Amino acid sequence: MKKRRLAKILEIIDNIEIETQEELQIILKESGFDVTQATISRDIRELKLVKELSDSGRYIYSTGRKNSSDAVSLRANGIFSESIISVERAMNTVCVKCFSGMAGAACAAIDSVQWNGVLGTIAGDDTIFVLCKSESAAQAFTSNLEKLLNVKNT
Repeated sequence: MKKRRLAKILEIIDNIEIETQEELQIILKESGFDVTQATISRDIRELKLVKELSDSGRYIYSTGRKNSSDAVSLRANGIFSESIISVERAMNTVCVKCFSGMAGAACAAIDSVQWNGVLGTIAGDDTIFVLCKSESAAQAFTSNLEKLLNVKNT
């Protein structure tokens, strides 16, 4: 029963953005698993789930393996905080302004993170253009990048 429940939790978080243990408990009950919050807490610990910033700007449960390794993310965050001046969105395109000569490194860091909804990037000396699949994907990318920059700048 436990193995099936753990597998179901992984399936749920892969398909639905789950912010709280209570949300997870409701969905598990709908799936036929009558569990307590304490059991869910132990399962989350056993599965080594983490809270991760989603494209919609919410912190959700994740295995932490979706987008990239922790080392790549940490390196990218450092590059972002050292090189990016501003981020602005126009429709499904995002313009990232950088310090002179830093756009190439920041662009490579953006590419290494593998953001959902990003189709491609192009960099000059101090500017990066990010092409996104949709306006909502561009908004999510902009919001997430701004949150990373604010965390590093405070």
